[in-house]
Amino acid sequence: MVQEILHTIPAGIIKFILVAVFALLIGLEQRRHYITQEFESRYGTDRTFTLIGILGYILYVISPTTLLPFLGGGAVIAMLLAIYYLEKIKLQKTFGITSIVIALITYCLAPLVYTQPIWLVLLIVVLVLVITEIKETLFEFSKKFDNNEFITLAKFLVLAGVILPLLPDAPISPQFNVSPYKFWLAIVAVSGISYFSYLLKKFVFPKSGIILTGILGGLYSSTATTIILARKSKETPGNDVVAATILATTMMYLRVLLLAFIFNMPLALQLVPSFAVFIVVSVVMAFYFSRSKQAAPAPSGGLPETTHNNPLEFKTAIVFGGLFILFAFMTGYVSRVYGSAGINVLSLVVGVTDIDPFILNLFQSKWNMPNIFLVMAVLNAISSNNLLKMIYGATLCDKSIRKPLILSFSVLIVLGLLLSFVVHL
Repeated sequence: MVQEILHTIPAGIIKFILVAVFALLIGLEQRRHYITQEFESRYGTDRTFTLIGILGYILYVISPTTLLPFLGGGAVIAMLLAIYYLEKIKLQKTFGITSIVIALITYCLAPLVYTQPIWLVLLIVVLVLVITEIKETLFEFSKKFDNNEFITLAKFLVLAGVILPLLPDAPISPQFNVSPYKFWLAIVAVSGISYFSYLLKKFVFPKSGIILTGILGGLYSSTATTIILARKSKETPGNDVVAATILATTMMYLRVLLLAFIFNMPLALQLVPSFAVFIVVSVVMAFYFSRSKQAAPAPSGGLPETTHNNPLEFKTAIVFGGLFILFAFMTGYVSRVYGSAGINVLSLVVGVTDIDPFILNLFQSKWNMPNIFLVMAVLNAISSNNLLKMIYGATLCDKSIRKPLILSFSVLIVLGLLLSFVVHL
């Protein structure tokens, strides 16, 4: 019924109404933004912006092909706004041009409505409204940036958007079945997850409690988070530290599963059942310890400031790349000489180091063995890494939480070995 009514209305009228409504919304937002100021301090709000949008519509429809009237009107509007801006500087000693830019965007609504999809026009209008409203929020947000923040962002953009597309995707050699593109993609994927965790910790949850600390830290590195939480337990002992440590390992499971879906979808689907068991069991244990009567109040400081270090340090990338290449050679050699049994033994050994390079090699390379053996290798590497974290945690933590920490990791280690055995059947 509504569509039939709309079809009876000329398209020009609908587009005119859209331009007028969008311009009015922008004008109303400008009035609300300047509602505490005197009328003489600005050139206009709702009525002025609506008329600017209507003027742009009229001058555009007169000659939509040559655009001469529209361009001429835009030049006049720009000249008037320039005069206003110069007088504003002279009288008020202020230099902001946000309202002037918004007025020019309002003038351009008509060609946008005629030439672009309605969703794009709506997106532009919404973005204008939001950006204008969050001025103070953006100002407070910018205070959180240090001198190197944009350099860090630039590094990630170079890694992902400049270097990665330039690399060839052909394998280096038959013996080394990893291409430069896949090698660098592994660095980008791991760095991206770590960078995301870093941004969440620094800008969204800067004063996170101990539980949230474990979750965010686990995205970055569950091993590093385990060590930090174990040391922190001597200041604030309690089962909340155990819960946070287990949740850090839970995020490791999610991180590995995400990398599997990025690099090897069939293998990821085979990993889902085992990882679902890992996640459910670890979350249940974390919930139990967080509700335990011995739980201590969550410290307000979360992780120490040292965990805000740049996750895209060049040395870190070099170490990861070196480990990736080393494990690629080792995995290839062991696979050729010892087959699937050798891969499983190797997975238990490399679990005491950074498991991401080894696991990404399993995900990316084409192995002459069924995926089921790769699933076992991933599970063994994770179990071995959990053993390492248990040793770190038990050695560094307060003695009051040593027993529950060892018990929790023991459950995950035994569970991993059982799942690996079940997968082999």
